[in-house]
Amino acid sequence: MIRVENLHKHFGGFRACDGASIEIAEGSITGLIGPNGAGKSTLFNVIAGVLPPTSGRVFMGEEEITGLPPHELFHKGLLRTFQIAHEFSSMTVRENLMMVPGGQTGETLWNTWVKRAQIAEEEAKLRDKAEEVLEFLTIDHLADEKAGNLSGGQKKLLELGRTMMVDAKIVFLDEVGAGVNRTLLRTIGDAIIRLNEERGYTFCLIEHDMDFIGRLCDPVICMAEGKVLAVGKAQEIMSNERVIEAYLGTGLKNRAKTEATAE
Repeated sequence: MIRVENLHKHFGGFRACDGASIEIAEGSITGLIGPNGAGKSTLFNVIAGVLPPTSGRVFMGEEEITGLPPHELFHKGLLRTFQIAHEFSSMTVRENLMMVPGGQTGETLWNTWVKRAQIAEEEAKLRDKAEEVLEFLTIDHLADEKAGNLSGGQKKLLELGRTMMVDAKIVFLDEVGAGVNRTLLRTIGDAIIRLNEERGYTFCLIEHDMDFIGRLCDPVICMAEGKVLAVGKAQEIMSNERVIEAYLGTGLKNRAKTEATAE
């Protein structure tokens, strides 16, 4: 579904992405891991049109989407969430969901006077859709709560719910587990798996929780210093010498020597 070819993104002399190439298969839940500063979020931002690449190309299917702005990618079904949730804190959870779809009749001031019946009909459908999403994510009891009052994990569920209000094809999740307790993280994981299996969503997610990655993701891509270091199944990646070295600064052999000395 997504193909990235030889992507570079430079900030002055710093090469956040330095020739990264990845593929995300349709219907997969792909994990993206790597130490801090590996270029993971920058890669996400370039794919999602938040940042223009210095060079390289991005394809969605056979269509090149390099440099397209986020709102155009949104209408193509490519959505991206952020490590820090971007909710409208003074609006209710339900209202946060209902305002997601674009092109609503009520967005135009003139229409609020002359197309009231059409607006009411649209809002009723959106409300029904929002209720369905809330029930799917098991947060329907929070429908009338101000979004700003939610916990970190509940906000991540709301972010996921917003992707369900439109016809998402692929969703990029940036550290969905950050600041989330284990119970809610399992709920989020369950929702991702259901969306993948029951509704055909493709996911790519950045995450540092390797248990979460191992439960959800196949394949797993590891980045380091702006490049792709390894690609494989979660267990293969976790036991890969180069991956361990990138994370810990030492390989398996050296780590074993260190542990033996400590004993």
